[in-house]
Amino acid sequence: MRLPRLLVLTDRTQCAGGLVDTVAAAVDAGARAVVLRDKDLPSPERAALAEQLAGLLAPVDGVLVWAGAAGGAGRAAVHLSAADPLPRDRPALLGRSCHSAAELTRARAEGCDWAFLSPLAATASKPGYGPALGAAGLAALVPLGPPVFALGGVTPEDVAGCRAAGAHGVAVMGAVMRDPSVVTRYLAACA
Repeated sequence: MRLPRLLVLTDRTQCAGGLVDTVAAAVDAGARAVVLRDKDLPSPERAALAEQLAGLLAPVDGVLVWAGAAGGAGRAAVHLSAADPLPRDRPALLGRSCHSAAELTRARAEGCDWAFLSPLAATASKPGYGPALGAAGLAALVPLGPPVFALGGVTPEDVAGCRAAGAHGVAVMGAVMRDPSVVTRYLAACA
């Protein structure tokens, strides 16, 4: 499966309502790939949440991506942090978070299917990862890795610039968690 141009990352602390309802609304608005973050949840609770979210995505042939090496065994799609070790048994789809040329080069050498490259812009969600790359920084780094999703402060207005810089697509968390209807604006910009 090839990932769509928009990936939605979860963060229940930013949701106006419950996370399941927020993701359901994002899927209704057109999201077809969701990355389950919320790594602070106990393993059984996070696994149960994964099943609920996968159930929302199944009717639209969407994909749920498990974030992190812990608990990822046996999952079809896993997204690793920059520091996570490669899983012993490779999932069908594998991605990695990257913040530098060295990390992108590593992700490509590992055979990752995609990489998140961040931060595109300053973001309150993940302070400390900077400086912001902007479109020029993104364009300089994209050729080093597997297909790249720009992450970090990406607005619908930034999507065209990200794509022109060579990014396969964008990954968005805060904006969608606060207002899942914004998915339609991101999708229109990705088209």
